[in-house]
Amino acid sequence: MFETLPLLPADPILGLSIAYAKDTNPLKVDLGVGVYKNDVGVTPIMAAVAAAEKLRIQQETTKAYTPPAGYPGANEACQKLIYGAGHPAVEANRVRTIQTPGGCGALRVAAELIQRAKRGATLWVSVPTWANHIPLLGNAGLSLKEYPYYDYATHSINFPAMLATLKEIPRGDLVLLHACCHNPSGADLSCEQWNQVADVCEANGIIPFVDMAYQGFGEGLEEDAYGLRLLASRLPEVIIATSFSKNFGLYRERAGALSFVFADEAQADAGNSQLLSVTRALYSMPPSHGAALIDLILHNGELTKLWSDELTLMRERIAGLRVQLVQSLNQLQKQRDFSFIANERGMFSFLGLSVEKVHKLKSEYSIYITDTSRISVAGLTAEKMDYVSKAIVAVL
Repeated sequence: MFETLPLLPADPILGLSIAYAKDTNPLKVDLGVGVYKNDVGVTPIMAAVAAAEKLRIQQETTKAYTPPAGYPGANEACQKLIYGAGHPAVEANRVRTIQTPGGCGALRVAAELIQRAKRGATLWVSVPTWANHIPLLGNAGLSLKEYPYYDYATHSINFPAMLATLKEIPRGDLVLLHACCHNPSGADLSCEQWNQVADVCEANGIIPFVDMAYQGFGEGLEEDAYGLRLLASRLPEVIIATSFSKNFGLYRERAGALSFVFADEAQADAGNSQLLSVTRALYSMPPSHGAALIDLILHNGELTKLWSDELTLMRERIAGLRVQLVQSLNQLQKQRDFSFIANERGMFSFLGLSVEKVHKLKSEYSIYITDTSRISVAGLTAEKMDYVSKAIVAVL
């Protein structure tokens, strides 16, 4: 049977990590994988997480299954983090939230529930969008279409084209929106642009599907949730997939959440029953360790502050790296202005290099980025800044 399966090429991003690991050049730099790294190039365990793990070891008395919706206490904590205090949809008991195996799990479970509600439903995704959105959502059976978002020539959002397309989306279709720190471009909607998106979705009956993988890495925990909170307050149905890999540093723990805003309490109960039926058929119960740590951190005032302060330092460090990279590149050459990098948010930006130049960075300088020229700014260090900048200028 299995002899019919062909060998597939390596995943574009994961394949970069494998090639980087095999590279013997001591100057090599990995700017492909989207993980936060500190000044010495290590992805650290956050102090709040380490403290919560000690508490968990002391307090945990069983390894029995968690409830199907996830670790007790974590859903309430995640919901408050997502929607803030006193959100009208939460107060009206229209929101249901479950734990999932990472943000990827949240996206796929949402797609499966959409399929149950409307087989072959159409979901509109931005151009570009995170590459894994396509298989995660499309392989569940959703019909995928595209709306314009990033203008590669101006390194900014082409908002008029985006809005014009949204206005033509048929009633009942879904639109996938990045809450903040757009992956792969780093170009985010302003509050006023979110307001206009909400106007169109409300007027035309479009269902927003918001992916929030980087809350706290853009402008701040509250600011980064502006768009989704606005949509959830104005629309009868909203879907929100959340990852805690980045803002809690829980990459390998696969901690995520999926939250649905329904039209009323009765629909929320019915939808939640279907949601748990979907997860039962996929993986039964979600992993508990990461969710338990989130529960501990967000229900302990000292740990919450420690975590929030650490997250602020991480966000400010990435913003500082953006400024340093722009200064370094613009000082070394005058043929191209890289100032747009400092205006973007989160981990990623496009350099605007051709595939040929990207491959030259890899083959001649052991600098690893995706073929789209997307770089993970979070992978830079002060020590590597000069080397990376000179290599980029050399291939221009």
